[in-house]
Amino acid sequence: MQHTEMINENMRKAIDECMSCSALCEETISYCMDMPGTMMDAANLRLMMDCAAVTRTCADLMRRMSPFRGEMCTMCARVCGACAEMCEKMPRDDQLARACRACMDSCNAMAGAAA
Repeated sequence: MQHTEMINENMRKAIDECMSCSALCEETISYCMDMPGTMMDAANLRLMMDCAAVTRTCADLMRRMSPFRGEMCTMCARVCGACAEMCEKMPRDDQLARACRACMDSCNAMAGAAA
């Protein structure tokens, strides 16, 4: 059996949400760096960079059915939760906060499934 056959619907959803969150973090970082006067400080930008990297890595580990995917999902959920909290304090757009929360929920489910 190939590893792709072992990826179930819940894991596919988690992978998709991780990749969506990563892309949205990257887009937001670029936007904030290009827009003078945004309310993003260096710590917030670093948190979004961490979130982008962790969600991308988490998706990669799930895709290849790594034995470390459960632990990575736990870390991913923590980082996404922190990023969502930061985003919820910012004015206007809550798209990234929603993406982080969705990824956090899926990763928490995957961490529990891998345990």
